Amino acid sequence: MKAENTYTSNQYKQQPGWFTAINSIWKSTYPLGTKSTLEIESLKKAAQKATGLSDFGDFWEEPLKVMLKSINEEAQLHPIGQFITRKRIINLLSVRLRAEAYFKKHPEILAQELYPCMVIVGLQRTGTTKLQRLLAADPNNRAILSWEALNPAPIKEDTKTGKERIKIAKTSVEALKYMSPGFFAIHPVESEAPEEDVLLLDVSFLSTTTEATMNVPTYAAWLEKTDQSPAYEYMVKLLKLLQWQRPAKRWVLKTPHHLEFLQLAEKYFGDVQFIWTHRDVQECIPSFLSMVSYARILFSKEVTQKNVAKHWIRKNGFMLEKALEYRSKNNPNILFTDISYKALIKDSLATIEQIYADRGEIISPELKAIFQKSNNENPKGKYGVHQYNLADFGVDKAYIQKFTKEYEQFQQKLDI
Repeated sequence: MKAENTYTSNQYKQQPGWFTAINSIWKSTYPLGTKSTLEIESLKKAAQKATGLSDFGDFWEEPLKVMLKSINEEAQLHPIGQFITRKRIINLLSVRLRAEAYFKKHPEILAQELYPCMVIVGLQRTGTTKLQRLLAADPNNRAILSWEALNPAPIKEDTKTGKERIKIAKTSVEALKYMSPGFFAIHPVESEAPEEDVLLLDVSFLSTTTEATMNVPTYAAWLEKTDQSPAYEYMVKLLKLLQWQRPAKRWVLKTPHHLEFLQLAEKYFGDVQFIWTHRDVQECIPSFLSMVSYARILFSKEVTQKNVAKHWIRKNGFMLEKALEYRSKNNPNILFTDISYKALIKDSLATIEQIYADRGEIISPELKAIFQKSNNENPKGKYGVHQYNLADFGVDKAYIQKFTKEYEQFQQKLDI
């Protein structure tokens, strides 16, 4: 019998009654003009009104325009999804406005050198969250916390405490937990815990976040053919803004998004150690497909798992292909540390020691105790058990292998 807090891949459509009722009632009022507007000028004006600022800086608008067109024509958002999307885009635009104001007021922010970066780049569901949280326990390391990822630019001069931004993040976390406890169990989001830095790339509207949460094939295809340099360049500015607020010695960054753009991560991050987590693709990809299904249903009723699989299995294969292409160039100045998911789960401290040893560092007994405490505080299944079945997605193992064969051969060479 399934435990009460177990969430399976075929349960993704199960939502609270109130969620369905609000969508139904709200949609019936659309003829009265209640539909949330997703149009660039309306969104920009809303952000300017919210912040009292007007300068977006050197803002390339085309990514947002392409994204909005794809959302409006393809995503089939329900009213709550439409509302969340509008609020999210307004907030991203507001971040740009506030960040530009800080860059002007405090030129010392951009004059800083970016800290050296540990960059975790494994595929989704390969232990990247666990590893990031462990590494972030080192007092010398600096991770982006969830409240900072949502709002890297201070609100109401809360540069020291982040009080206003933490409050906003806590509200967002509670809303997510209430709307979809299943998603929360798969990918826990905690307001004061480390979060993916892909959210900083979102500020330039050049990231895979949108295609993970919505059906936007036109935007996704455009994104793969578009230079991502503006997003990485602006991300570095936001990282400098964050380290100016809360200093440390090095960054611990994490997002699978970087797999596709390792050359840009190298170019813009500078002193970088790539940490690539590896897991059997027949395990991690179905797990991620389940996560995407739970995410997309928060925005649209028209979610089919076969569509999710067709898009994301190919996409994961493409990301791996780009990463292997970069790695084949064998730049001796770039440090790669390969981590086995099984090893990370079995002996996390040994994995951490390997990462530091590759940097030429030895972990002190005091730091080892800190890592052990962090490991104990973040057990697997902390918010529920996630079970997934590839058959739910209408594909088989051979279909996954079609797009990941080269990577599987690479794993065999690594003996991981």
